[in-house]
Amino acid sequence: MGTFSNALTVIAISVGIAILLFMAFVFFRNKSSENILFEDMEGEEFERFCLELLKRKGFNNLEMTNASHDFGIDILGMYQDISYAIQCKCYSAPIGIKAIQEAYAGKDYYDCMVGVVMTNQSFTKSAVQFADKLNVLLWDGRYISRLMQEYGVKGYTSYSMNKAGD
Repeated sequence: MGTFSNALTVIAISVGIAILLFMAFVFFRNKSSENILFEDMEGEEFERFCLELLKRKGFNNLEMTNASHDFGIDILGMYQDISYAIQCKCYSAPIGIKAIQEAYAGKDYYDCMVGVVMTNQSFTKSAVQFADKLNVLLWDGRYISRLMQEYGVKGYTSYSMNKAGD
């Protein structure tokens, strides 16, 4: 019975190691190069990045609001005849309800139809619930990554984005 017990121990340890390796793989895969790209970005630089990305998506009449006294909104724009007021947040942690409040209030201040919070991060559970209640759209880091892939954006410099192959 000792050999069987030793074999089970070896199998259990092997399975445990395999699970840990898989978890590490998932963690590092989710810590995408896009998140690394955003780590050194300042707020205004991230806002310019978002504006350029939205321009590629087909938004028009895009403009950045005044850096001070922006009433919670960083970018104004139109998409398919719908006006958007967008709050950009480049953070290192999930976004909470304060950004949702800013987008909601700023949307009304700028007389826009849709309020959005656009971030390189995710949102807290309470922020998601609050945004759902106030009809504020949440565009997280995964959404930005999908847009970058869709439009061939491989990197960003302070004033221009590079397309793959440029």
